[in-house]
Amino acid sequence: MQMNNNLSEKEYNLDIFEDTAVFICEKSIRLDALIAENCDMSRSAAQVLIENGSVSVGDKQVTQKSFKPKAGQTVTVALPEPEDCTAQPQDIPIDVVYEDEHLLVVNKPKGMVVHPAPGNPDGTLVNALLHHCKGQLSGINGVIRPGIVHRIDKDTSGLLVVAKNDKAHTGLAEQIKEHSFTRIYNALLYGHPKEPEGTVNAPIGRNPNDRKKMGVTEKNSKEAITHYKVLENFNDYSLCEMKLETGRTHQIRVHMAYMGYPVVGDPLYAPKEGKNKFGIHGQALHAKVLGFRHPITGEYIEFSSELPQYFIETLDKLRKTTQR
Repeated sequence: MQMNNNLSEKEYNLDIFEDTAVFICEKSIRLDALIAENCDMSRSAAQVLIENGSVSVGDKQVTQKSFKPKAGQTVTVALPEPEDCTAQPQDIPIDVVYEDEHLLVVNKPKGMVVHPAPGNPDGTLVNALLHHCKGQLSGINGVIRPGIVHRIDKDTSGLLVVAKNDKAHTGLAEQIKEHSFTRIYNALLYGHPKEPEGTVNAPIGRNPNDRKKMGVTEKNSKEAITHYKVLENFNDYSLCEMKLETGRTHQIRVHMAYMGYPVVGDPLYAPKEGKNKFGIHGQALHAKVLGFRHPITGEYIEFSSELPQYFIETLDKLRKTTQR
């Protein structure tokens, strides 16, 4: 991309050439913050562009969001095509476990995406919530993720809380930050953990060899703590309870695979791409218990949901074939 050399650095702070932004770094700060500031986008959006290889500093591609360009260097950003990201209401049935004027707790089925994203523009929980709540959802996370305080993966079933207003959203988000949420999952694992209960304290970050995966790594990672307890052992499998102290992307799936006992059916972290004799597609993982202080009343409330039918049927099969 040829720069317009007739412009001074101050005049040439930001130019948009069709779908590309080019600007001069005026101060040495983190690359994600620099792009967010110059391209009028969120820092998380800038991080996605960096990780996807859409950013160059000088004539070199940079994929580290913490990289700090030097003052005077040219930064080039390949911008995505503009699109309408506003989620639309859709009449999709949802299992509401609790609801008041400030929030609701829903039991998400396996296979449902939480919010619209590339490849899943509709049919998500957010689309259903917009219809159910008639648009009354917090706006802190923008038009594509209204009301969403925390997420669970597409093929993870179970409980999550949704905020109807910004005050509730802020109060709930603060509890997540403080690690004071109660979040307990049930998972069917390959193999038997050596200890009947324990704690995995291992930092999680983007897998440097596969950008689609997370992994236990010291590089560009965050603290991740999972407490586990074996509930029942079968011939080659075990049913475990997982209590999250932190909430990193794919945390339980990554930690269990790291221990050597991946979640059955997991297409990313289980052996042979999650193939199993039960025909389970996607990880056998269920968010069973969710507890928190009500962000308005301060009262602690806790909810529990039954395992989905496929999970129950799989456990029944295992109990019948397990030698005691």
